[in-house]
Amino acid sequence: MNRKKLERDAYLAIMELRRSKLKMGFPFMINTDELPLGQCYLEYPDGSIKIVTVDRNINDFKIVSELSFEENNSLRRKLKLSHDK
Repeated sequence: MNRKKLERDAYLAIMELRRSKLKMGFPFMINTDELPLGQCYLEYPDGSIKIVTVDRNINDFKIVSELSFEENNSLRRKLKLSHDK
C-alpha cells in the first residue's frame, strides 16, 4: 500500500469515527500542534468547538475557551470539516 492511499484511508476512517461520535451525541477530540501542549479542541454535536485541557483532579476536560463563530468556521475550513454529522 502506498503512502497516499494509507493517508487517505486513515483520513476517511477518522472522519467516519467523527461522524459516528457526533451522531451518538458525544464530542469529538481534535488534536493539533497549533495549540499549547495539553490542549485540544472538542467538537460538539451542536456544532460548537471548545478548546479544552484535561483536569486530572476531576478526571475530565476543563474548558479553556469556546471558539467564536468566525474561529469555528475558520478551523472547519482549515481542517476540511463539514457541519453535517
